[in-house]
Amino acid sequence: MALLRKKREAMAGVSTQIRSQAALPFGLLTGGEGLGGPERRLYRAIREAVPVVDAAIGKLVRLCGGVNVTCADPEGQRQLQEFLRTVPAGRGQRGLQAFLDSYLDSMLTYGQGVGEMVLSGDGRDIAALLCARVEDVCVREGETPLDFTLCTWHGGQPRPLPRQDLLLFTPYCPEAYSPYGVSLLRSMPFLTELLGKIYRAMGANWDRMGNVRFAVVYKPQGGELDAGTAQERSQQIAQEWSRAMQSTRNGHVRDFVAVGDVEIKVIGADNQVLDSEVPVRQILEQLVAKSGIPPFMLGLSWSSTERMSAQQADMLTSELEALRRTLTPAVERIGRTWLRLHGFYCGCEAVWESINLQDELEEAKAAWYREQARQLRLKNDAEESQR
Repeated sequence: MALLRKKREAMAGVSTQIRSQAALPFGLLTGGEGLGGPERRLYRAIREAVPVVDAAIGKLVRLCGGVNVTCADPEGQRQLQEFLRTVPAGRGQRGLQAFLDSYLDSMLTYGQGVGEMVLSGDGRDIAALLCARVEDVCVREGETPLDFTLCTWHGGQPRPLPRQDLLLFTPYCPEAYSPYGVSLLRSMPFLTELLGKIYRAMGANWDRMGNVRFAVVYKPQGGELDAGTAQERSQQIAQEWSRAMQSTRNGHVRDFVAVGDVEIKVIGADNQVLDSEVPVRQILEQLVAKSGIPPFMLGLSWSSTERMSAQQADMLTSELEALRRTLTPAVERIGRTWLRLHGFYCGCEAVWESINLQDELEEAKAAWYREQARQLRLKNDAEESQR
């Protein structure tokens, strides 16, 4: 009987709290407030339509990577490292970093990241770290700004999730009047719409000018032909011109010979195509400025050099450190939960890898100059003290 009992415990499955549910659009009337479907689809469409925006978010996610969780207990540290390296993160991925990549991607795109620590069947271990869809979760605020509950939609009503201690919720740049964060793409819909219009117009122009249309005009000479003969001659010219064009499409060269006053023009050849370089660059500059990524890292050659200046490197480093500070509470909460489940009561700390975007040669020169200045100060202080 003991063997059968152990086998049943081993076969016990894991269950998630957050599932996909159809949400009503009137969340404010029922006490819960969810991220709207049209807004979510708009942000996803912006990333799909503008490669620069999608690349900027992807680079921010990759540059923020590199986190480790440390604790004071050596045995707990060893087991914790193995857990963070091998924990399933869904979609065939493993490791804490894979989970954080999806979590941060959702946070930048939709303004919030929602995740869940899924317990094993016996409740003694974390079986997986999963990211949830933001439209499946709503926030019910309490009496104070510190009191809020994550809910899911059930029958058109927000229902609180049972294990709030296993849920992760991180807003990006939250505002005072809303429990949700702000998407990195919030100010981009207008500019992306203009950019789309420019590129659609460019495509239509190239379709018209690349696939040239011709106007063949036949003018009878001095009324020498009556109306019936002129119409018959026009039909013959049209047929021969059509055959000549068809032979060209098939890879054969065929001359077109006509008698009389026949004029052939390219339709739209006199029109000038608008220069799109300046407006496209102005729009892209706004989009790139919002992301905080240097232009050359996105494949945009706007300057004569591809090296990143010290000021740009410092600004990008500060942006990445701000994102890391936002993710740190979720990382440390995962570490604390795993330690408590395995009987370790020490604290833990998220340690991020250092960000080095500067030229190492320039950094070495700067350190050398600082050391020389320090030695000169010490020498001057010694001389002053002897006097």
